[in-house]
Amino acid sequence: MARYTYRDYSYFPRSQPLEAKGGIKAQSRQAMFGQSWWAKRWIAVLESFHIGARLQRGRSYARRGQVLSVNVAVGRVAAKVQGSRSQPYSVMIRAKTLSKADFAKLRKTLSQQAIFTAKLLAGEMPHEIERLFVQARLSLFPEKLDDLGTECSCPDWSNPCKHIAAVYYLLGEEFDRDPFLIFKLRGLSREKLIAILGDDALKPSAPGQPAAGAGDESRASSRPEPLSPAVAQFWQGTELPAGWLGEIQPPPLTAPLVKRLGKFPFWRGNQKFDEAWEPLYTYATQRGQEVLLK
Repeated sequence: MARYTYRDYSYFPRSQPLEAKGGIKAQSRQAMFGQSWWAKRWIAVLESFHIGARLQRGRSYARRGQVLSVNVAVGRVAAKVQGSRSQPYSVMIRAKTLSKADFAKLRKTLSQQAIFTAKLLAGEMPHEIERLFVQARLSLFPEKLDDLGTECSCPDWSNPCKHIAAVYYLLGEEFDRDPFLIFKLRGLSREKLIAILGDDALKPSAPGQPAAGAGDESRASSRPEPLSPAVAQFWQGTELPAGWLGEIQPPPLTAPLVKRLGKFPFWRGNQKFDEAWEPLYTYATQRGQEVLLK
């Protein structure tokens, strides 16, 4: 019986993944995944583990859309990745979560830092927050490979494999959109983090309840005009005043709501979410003007 060594495996052809339909394609068009410092930090930490060529192949998988689904929960990530076999592989990434004692340390260190909550809610990760984790003798990002437990149903003997690496890269992009996901992997949900920071001022008022500081005058001015008691007049209506539509001009910004919402979670299209919607908004604006000006 022939005996093979590790070197012999280099002569076997590299497996090619099957085409994945409707997969999640990485949106990064440059070599680096992620634009923000915290997303780049995540990728840099992973690359510092010296996983080798598997990260490179994982990057290719992420760009080709081989990842079919990604579900981020507290302390873990579950994903499906299409490989060379008909059945997609199941990927599981478990991050080392913080204990109750760790939460107590964070509360003591971060309780007076409400500005951090405001920045996080605005989609920005404060640079100082990683330093404050260090002061509490904790780490926001994984420090060693053992901090991340990974599993894949593929037959590859290496761990992490290229399928796991592909999910790593897509997570880096997703951290750009929602920095709270980093805390979620460490066991801190969005609500728990805000509670630790103790920022009650950012909680919205209950529906129908006036904002804090609103006086009687502002409440009175917001009351709607009473309807006319004359039934016939109500149904017949009255003549509309001239120029009731105002000046008809295209909006100064195309697709403002879409741009305000930002990136769509794990977007599957070939184009970016806002770029895909912008032509539709432009067309709707032109058609609206044509209808109103007839």
